[in-house]
Amino acid sequence: MKRILLATLAAVATIAITSPAFADEALAKEKKCGTCHAVDKTKVGPSYKNIAAKYAGQAGAADKLAGVIAKGGSGSFGSTPMPPTAGISDADAKKLAAWILATK
Repeated sequence: MKRILLATLAAVATIAITSPAFADEALAKEKKCGTCHAVDKTKVGPSYKNIAAKYAGQAGAADKLAGVIAKGGSGSFGSTPMPPTAGISDADAKKLAAWILATK
């Protein structure tokens, strides 16, 4: 019984760890982020990997990036401005920021 419980807990933990990545990728698709961004290539805006590399190790990077996602910004990656993401909540902007920063 104890083994079954431990195996179940391990499976649930694995799902909990991996599910946010898929959920946040789905959120990025829902919010049409792919119009300007891709995981590993520059489109209109920088790739998610380039964004993650630029902010790696910076304190407050997730909050700063969430602000840019929600409100827009310019100058971080050249002259092309990033418009605000229409209809995004602060919580969803933070989820996307965390997902982007975890992209390797």
